[in-house]
Amino acid sequence: MTAPLFCTRITELFGIDHPILGGGLMWLSDARYVAALVNAGCMGFVTPRSFADDTAFAAALVQCRELTRGRPFGVNLTLSKRPEANTAVRRWMEIALAHGVRHFETAGYAPGELIGTLHAAGAVVIHKAPGLRHALAAERAGADAVALVGMEEGGHPGANELPTMLLGALAAEQLRVPVVLAGGIGHGRQLAAVLAQGLDGVLIGSRFLVAEEIATHPAYKRHLLDCDEQSTVRLLHTLGNTWRVLRNETALEVEAIERAGAADHTAFGALIDGRQTRDHCYAQGDWQRGMVSLGPAIAFARRIEPLAAIVAELLAQARASLARLPSLVSPASEPA
Repeated sequence: MTAPLFCTRITELFGIDHPILGGGLMWLSDARYVAALVNAGCMGFVTPRSFADDTAFAAALVQCRELTRGRPFGVNLTLSKRPEANTAVRRWMEIALAHGVRHFETAGYAPGELIGTLHAAGAVVIHKAPGLRHALAAERAGADAVALVGMEEGGHPGANELPTMLLGALAAEQLRVPVVLAGGIGHGRQLAAVLAQGLDGVLIGSRFLVAEEIATHPAYKRHLLDCDEQSTVRLLHTLGNTWRVLRNETALEVEAIERAGAADHTAFGALIDGRQTRDHCYAQGDWQRGMVSLGPAIAFARRIEPLAAIVAELLAQARASLARLPSLVSPASEPA
């Protein structure tokens, strides 16, 4: 593990070595990935929605505890606007708490009650927000920290149309709790820029997709190495469900249907069913099938390697970038 280089409020809050959190990758945020993050000195979050049932989710928590040798790890709890869809969230929370988890990432609609329940159990909560208004609301609701997501994020960045770095500059002025930035971040110089703004860290997803510990087909990972910053496309914005994905055959079909004036999600049929990605792209390596969540930070991926090596490179890049700053500041002029 790389020695700690940066101490921020987020490293202190989570008790981690580095100000880097891993994205809760749908279908992929399993025990091996999360444990790799934790063992590299970062924080990761197991995603309950990635598992077939509660038994599989609980088994993943046990496995993660074994792989991290007892070091703390997190769980993601995402709330829906539809109350009936949140029944499972409380169940997942109770399972996680029963297995000793005390670090949580919340996301979605009105997290106040959930945050209160988690605090009562002695847990620490970071809320992922798709805009400054939502981040401020989460702070008022009691979130211990906020992950602020820019429009560059792979997956679902919300209706926000503002870039990550702009949101960060605004957040530094308005939020009191620790703030990490997410969306399009995959190089250490971006981590350096975030820290130079006075913020507390970054949340990274797409850049980690080429880690050896990510459970996807080798053919898909090899394709990711050929991707650049133009390899993703933002879709379904007109339906209020923005989704940034790999530019593939499925994405082009969805784009055509959306441009034709689709009024609701039924117009897309099975094209936007996430299981298409799980079963064809992730399991079989057919990267042309499915809406494959991906952000432009994949352009920084150069090789398939252990996650710890990716983290070490990010930190070395950040350190090199920050070392330049003192030489850029003009000496104060002598008083007359």
